Amino acid sequence: MSALTGNPWVLTLPAFLLVISIIVFIHEMGHYLVGRWSGIKILAFSFGFGPELAGFTDKHGTRWKISAIPLGGYVRFYGDEDAASKPDFDALNDLPPEERARTFMGAKLWKRAATVAAGPIANFLLAIFILSVIFIAFGKYVADPIVTKVNPGSAAEIAGVLPGDYLLALDGSTVETFDDVRRYVSVRPDIPVTLTVRRGQEQIELHVVPKLTEIKDQFGNKIELATIGIVTSKTEGNMRIVEYSPAGAVVEAARETWHIVTGTFDYISNLVTGRMKADQLGGPIRVAQASGQVATLGFVALMHLAAVLSVSIGLLNLMPVPVLDGGHLLFYAIEALRGRPLGEMAQGVAFRIGLALVLCLMVFATWNDITSLLG
Repeated sequence: MSALTGNPWVLTLPAFLLVISIIVFIHEMGHYLVGRWSGIKILAFSFGFGPELAGFTDKHGTRWKISAIPLGGYVRFYGDEDAASKPDFDALNDLPPEERARTFMGAKLWKRAATVAAGPIANFLLAIFILSVIFIAFGKYVADPIVTKVNPGSAAEIAGVLPGDYLLALDGSTVETFDDVRRYVSVRPDIPVTLTVRRGQEQIELHVVPKLTEIKDQFGNKIELATIGIVTSKTEGNMRIVEYSPAGAVVEAARETWHIVTGTFDYISNLVTGRMKADQLGGPIRVAQASGQVATLGFVALMHLAAVLSVSIGLLNLMPVPVLDGGHLLFYAIEALRGRPLGEMAQGVAFRIGLALVLCLMVFATWNDITSLLG
């Protein structure tokens, strides 16, 4: 391995910028395309925040620009006060009806909702597209759910799992690969799981309670996951490549994307119940570090990370917090129920609260990043 590809720190910044740029571009392009289709005038499409570094204005009057802080981006619609799409009520009130109709707030409710939802949806579609291309080109490398080792004193040993057991189902749901087992138990600390195994010619049920365990990934990063203490062999006889047709690849990619979504909600549920710690939440520093580390494995691995992050960013934006897409959708749901939008004061207060929550989350995630690096 060369010094370049073997050193994650050399690749960290370019890999991070590549991944974030792709995700942000697709997210904002979702907003842009649906907004344009809805007849809303778009003032700016920005890569990043802060002062403009370079840009141009197209024939529709949209300013396309690259800004100084490359940690996101935004589409600014006609009638917005700022990049967070907070309405400029004073300006809106002064516009004639034909001009107001071209603003974001002047569009019909369903068009506004579709424009806002298009960003996160674009993130999910990007993940499906990336994973589909990977599966079509390379297939999927999987391990059969065969137990080759049971760790001494582990939950699996206590439950009676033996080497050679073939795992058939978890809580009645069929498993096909060892990753299915790992994914299922990893978010169920201290939650009893029923294993259906085939042992020789016999099919038996065992009851195991996954335990929260600190493990290290291949880069030495510490991760807390629930485990039951079983290992499968990575020998050729137990590993296989599953090949997919284009349609099959899309289906499998959608399935993988759904696993990321449900895994995220399972983690949040475990945070609320106290089964897992919040120190697993990462911010820009950890994403940059992961990008550099994964880049050493090759471009395909980096694109797989981009797919995972794209789903995560899509879900984050759907949180019902003002300043995020989910907050806007919450406003529109309230507007649909009330028959009129929230008042200017209520929206202003909500935006300030939402901004404070997002900033607190960013500070907390960044603190986790720093303590992780120092640890």
